[in-house]
Amino acid sequence: MLIVMHHSATAEQIRTVQEAVQAMGLRAEPIPGSERTAIGVLGNQGYVDDSGIRELPGVREVIHVSKPYKMVSRDFHPVSTVVEVGGVSIGDGHSPVIIAGPCSIESEAQMLASAHLVKAAGAHILRGGAFKPRTGPHSFQGLGVEGLKMLRTAGDEAKLPVITEVMRIEQLDAVCRYADILQIGARNMQNFDLLKEVGKLRRPVLLKRGMSATIEEFLAAAEYIVAEGNGEVILCERGIRTFESATRNTLDLSVVPLIREMSHLPIIVDPSHATGKRPLVPVMAKAALVAGAHGVMIEVHPDPDKALCDGAQSLNGEGFEALMTDIRRLLKFLEIEK
Repeated sequence: MLIVMHHSATAEQIRTVQEAVQAMGLRAEPIPGSERTAIGVLGNQGYVDDSGIRELPGVREVIHVSKPYKMVSRDFHPVSTVVEVGGVSIGDGHSPVIIAGPCSIESEAQMLASAHLVKAAGAHILRGGAFKPRTGPHSFQGLGVEGLKMLRTAGDEAKLPVITEVMRIEQLDAVCRYADILQIGARNMQNFDLLKEVGKLRRPVLLKRGMSATIEEFLAAAEYIVAEGNGEVILCERGIRTFESATRNTLDLSVVPLIREMSHLPIIVDPSHATGKRPLVPVMAKAALVAGAHGVMIEVHPDPDKALCDGAQSLNGEGFEALMTDIRRLLKFLEIEK
């Protein structure tokens, strides 16, 4: 439920409404804004009788929100969220952010080379996987904590904030020690215990859409994080599973404008995991930016043919430089068109 106050509502009237909501055993979340002051009502398991609220002084209207997500919706939070990390701003009003680096951290030399080449090309955030959720148990599973140390060293040397995936609650302490952004992968999108724990942290979280998740399920997963107090959530579309087998997944670019309409959270796109094919990555990265994505995540490896993970979808240094040149031209064109 959303309680919208009159512009002329006094602080005392707002406080009275909050106390009335709390007396019903519910949580009142003030939502200040330039166009309206509202109070979000959370904690109800079903319909709430609003008759006692509507008559209180200063109340303009009461809106019943039936969505399973509330705090991430624009109904509750009309102002777009901008996530700040290491001097990089992700969200409305800022240039799209480029996250780049190898799928897996393989060695210190590979990580340092990756960091320097993506930095030189213009990337803003360095990615690298230390804990790898692989389909088969015999595939490379990552270097764990040693990999995290290599990622941090490479990020510091290239002066880039770093992002890496966390798979289990037990890994949180170690990942938080070395990473600036925590990534929740597609397979863990509905690992609700993990979502709740990262929600208790004050660390930006990138949440990837599950391979078969609807948009409502995607936003409901983000709600688990925000409801615990962590509003620094970045959504990531990485392709969904369909009947099509020509690509690794089916990239759903329609989710970008839909999410921007439905939620205040920033959304980026991962065309590498979505397509699984190197030649498709640049064109789909640019298409994502045209669709309105706040950034893209690109897999880049110094020598993709020797990569221990996802080499077929990784760009080499030359390919990434070419993509970044195209992105700069595209953004200049889009700014002119605005």
